[in-house]
Amino acid sequence: MNKQTLLNKAAPAALMALMLGTALAQDNPPPMVVERPTSAQWYEQGQEAVRAAQQLQPNTGKARNVILFVGDGMGVTTVTAARILEGQQRNADGESNRLSFEKFPYLAHSVTASANQQTSDSAPTATAMVTGIKTNEGALSVDQNIAKNESSAEVIAAASLQTILEQAEANGLSTGVVSTARITHATPAANYAHIGNRDWEGDALLPAGSTVKDIAAQLIDFPHGNGIDVALGGGRAFFMSNQSVDPEYPALKGMRNDNRNLIDQWLTQTHSAYVWDQAGFAAIDTAKTNHLLGLFEPLHMQYSVDQHKDGAGEPTLAAMTATAIEILQKNPDGFYLMVEAGRIDHAHHDGNAYRALTDTIALDEAVRMAQAMTSSDDTLIIVTADHSHTFTLAGYPSRGNPILGKAAINGVPQKDLSGKPYSTLGYANGPGYTGDGPRPDLSAIDTMHPDYLQEAAIPLEDETHGGEDVAIYADGPLAHLFHGTMEQNVIYHVMAAALGLNQQ
Repeated sequence: MNKQTLLNKAAPAALMALMLGTALAQDNPPPMVVERPTSAQWYEQGQEAVRAAQQLQPNTGKARNVILFVGDGMGVTTVTAARILEGQQRNADGESNRLSFEKFPYLAHSVTASANQQTSDSAPTATAMVTGIKTNEGALSVDQNIAKNESSAEVIAAASLQTILEQAEANGLSTGVVSTARITHATPAANYAHIGNRDWEGDALLPAGSTVKDIAAQLIDFPHGNGIDVALGGGRAFFMSNQSVDPEYPALKGMRNDNRNLIDQWLTQTHSAYVWDQAGFAAIDTAKTNHLLGLFEPLHMQYSVDQHKDGAGEPTLAAMTATAIEILQKNPDGFYLMVEAGRIDHAHHDGNAYRALTDTIALDEAVRMAQAMTSSDDTLIIVTADHSHTFTLAGYPSRGNPILGKAAINGVPQKDLSGKPYSTLGYANGPGYTGDGPRPDLSAIDTMHPDYLQEAAIPLEDETHGGEDVAIYADGPLAHLFHGTMEQNVIYHVMAAALGLNQQ
């Protein structure tokens, strides 16, 4: 077990001992000294915001392209904290900072409850966004009437819901899915797979007697149009047979038991390419490549701050987004692309705010890339989350106080009832629980270290999702249709309307 795994899974007391023992501890840095606007400037900023809003003119045209960005687990608190962190990393006023998608002109709340749960997982929430219909926990693009572990191909086919990606392919558009998680994980898989259990990512995970195809096989055997044009992410193991040695980790083999090498099957497609490392990715000639499969890890890709540790290298989310757009935009009829920052969610489950926030910033960089490569005249860009987390931003820290630091007023840490400092960020539940005995004294703990796990109120091995609404940010054709508080499945209907699908 490497140090990263140990730190992520260690009990809070052990984690703190590790941090103290490796000289990571330090006092909270003082707040940043940033010149605040004057009263007159605050007033003028408000006036300018009103003038800008009065000039807004909805784009009622048809979209040539749709790009759906999903920050998995990116609740509003995550966006706020990431905004502040990104600004502070640039020695700017984090509280006044805005991520690129926060500058989009249209905003709505998305109700994330699924057909059977108040607080949802990623399978039904992704299904809602790409099919327009809500379903049950664990289900991918099938309706709510089938059992979670239904494994009959006939039953699944009868309950399957058509996805926006499938419709795009049927209408001659190019399509792609990009994720920092396994490409067979719930959010990307909802676009192309129909299955009763999101965990059936490879054939070895299917129950005995199953006739339904596993998720990886459904990606390769995709029957609509000319097939998915771009698929980039992790999950290599589910595409390789159990006799195939992983190209990056010689001690590992594939996880398929059916003797199929899905990567080889992908390569039989016209003008197709496969890459698994940074060198191969960088060498892709997008002008000559029509189908690209990139699988950069056996399972999930690295967190953005850890990518430099990957010996084989792997592309950033922004780089994958750019390559996908370069390939897809060659189609004069347009494209549909879904891009997921999948590991925001994983860091939150680990109680690790640092990696959740830095992966949110990496998503923002991907959105900036997409904006630079397209035009809001004909491209609808949507940035949202599938669900939230139990992540909190609390206390009364001064403006400019380090967002990952201890809650402090003018550099003086605030104290709990026992006289101990606490961090600004925390979780309602998760592995950072410290309730067995007195709270640890954080005075000598570096809460800003990438491996620090924020404290949690309820002890759980993995922190849970949050059930509150998440935000939808939109720009481009029909973006103005996002307003107020909307059910999550409306996202699909706006995308379909923008592309001119489902019209009588």
